[in-house]
Amino acid sequence: MVKFFNTLSRKNEVFTPLAPGEVKLYTCGPTVYDYAHIGNFRAYIFEDLLKRFLAFMGYKVTHVMNITDVDDKTIRGANARGLSLDAYTKRYIDAFFEDIKTLNISPADHYPRATEHIPEMISLVKGLIEKGYAYEKEGSYYFSIAKFPGYGRLSKVGLQDLQSGQRVDADEYEKESVHDFALWKRNKDGEPFWKTEIGPGRPGWHIECSAMSAKYLGETFDIHCGGVDNIFPHHENEIAQSEAFSGKQFVKYWLHCHHLVVNGEKMSKSKGNYFTLRDLLAKNIDAFSLRFLLLSTHYRKTLNFTFKALDQAQASLQRIKDFVYELRTRSFPEGENQSLKKLIKQTKEKFIQGLSDDLNISIALTALFNLIKKVNILITQGKVRKQNAADILALLQSLDQVLAVLPSPEGGILQVSVLEKIEAGERPEATIDVPFGEEILKKIGARNKARTERNFKRADEIRQELLDQGILLEDAKEGVRWKILTSKKKKE
Repeated sequence: MVKFFNTLSRKNEVFTPLAPGEVKLYTCGPTVYDYAHIGNFRAYIFEDLLKRFLAFMGYKVTHVMNITDVDDKTIRGANARGLSLDAYTKRYIDAFFEDIKTLNISPADHYPRATEHIPEMISLVKGLIEKGYAYEKEGSYYFSIAKFPGYGRLSKVGLQDLQSGQRVDADEYEKESVHDFALWKRNKDGEPFWKTEIGPGRPGWHIECSAMSAKYLGETFDIHCGGVDNIFPHHENEIAQSEAFSGKQFVKYWLHCHHLVVNGEKMSKSKGNYFTLRDLLAKNIDAFSLRFLLLSTHYRKTLNFTFKALDQAQASLQRIKDFVYELRTRSFPEGENQSLKKLIKQTKEKFIQGLSDDLNISIALTALFNLIKKVNILITQGKVRKQNAADILALLQSLDQVLAVLPSPEGGILQVSVLEKIEAGERPEATIDVPFGEEILKKIGARNKARTERNFKRADEIRQELLDQGILLEDAKEGVRWKILTSKKKKE
């Protein structure tokens, strides 16, 4: 039984999708006026964990993430650079897709862009006008929140401060301000605009998500995610305009992740504690260690980013990698230790139990590291058999479908027969999954040839060259073990 904390009810609720076995998920994507920062990625990785876990539990997930490519910020940025809106936002859209790939975030099924869905937005605005929820003022159209009695039930922001006719044109505004908000903004000098049935202009921020979520997921769907800063006004306004238009419940479950701070302070460029993914990669930060850090704190708790915490995350991740390497490369006796079957089963059950409780990642990771600790002790005692090692590796591979912190094999073994083929200039099928290319394999083959010819000096020289490139070779009876050293930058 999976439970999530629903922001709408402020309670843990049993998750029951609208259609059995299927989940429709909408997550707030980037506003592409700049590179995404690590606070954004904290939210995207929480949403990735959620989606991966639902898939792990057997649900078919349809995921939509919007791209806001027209709003106040993108227009200001384009004008400041003297670029068209498309030319300005393309750079950041491309960067966003590069970044999510680097962080092993699984792609959404749809990435609708606001500028490509103007007809859907106009249809929604027209419907709200016809139903009496929207009105025109000086060429712009606004949503009258006084006419929507349920306004404020998500954010708990009330209508007591609302003054009739008080309007706001800004896409983002003060968190305590309750105003009629812009659905469609009249065209202004220096701004892009679209000619439409309700006049020339461009959309307000909030209408974009309502129109695009309805197109791809329907008027009612299962889960809507975002950061806590989106609760008001953005998500509150989405509910108002969507439900006023359709007369149906907009979303069943609202999940919001808390802020990321840096060294206990809000991120700010003026404080020098503002980091994009590119900033950290330039400091030789391992992307998967960053992913591990960003998912290792429960999504509803504030995450304090520090470089010490990042080092600790890297050490924890390395512990998993070393464990996988040991299981992949050590020669275990044939057979099976039946007592380990129970441990494997318990680990999987506790992992699922943790994430089923509102994505309690702490319980899930504790189950994983307890397995590693216990199995390592059993390995030193000689109690792990070949079948056990294979079953544990299969379990780790299964759990990593949720965590996604092990991007590729970090170690393995090249058997003697494989080494002989490499030495002869072949690339046998057994080397297809190794995370390095032909040049490295040629060096391994040359080293093997040098050893065969008892030219140990040359063999040691090649081994050192590979070590300098971050690849450790260890000779064994069955062949050569290799291991990627994350502390050294690998060169190809």
